[in-house]
Amino acid sequence: MFERHVTVDDVREVLASGETIERYPDDKPYPSRLILGSRGGRPLHLVVADNTLIGEVIVVTVYEPERSRWEDDFRRRRT
Repeated sequence: MFERHVTVDDVREVLASGETIERYPDDKPYPSRLILGSRGGRPLHLVVADNTLIGEVIVVTVYEPERSRWEDDFRRRRT
């Protein structure tokens, strides 16, 4: 996060208001998902794992999606 200039507040905002755009139900040890959100007009992707047994959301990674790899809405990868 530090290297990508993403703050804890950025992550919290995306978790609170972002949209799940992909699900990975077979990920281990917990199912995970890709969340799209923005902070200050900057699009961000969060990959989080959901430990539903204890109600825990684990942030795996966070990044700004590359425009060359994603459609303009950042919801679908370019083919």
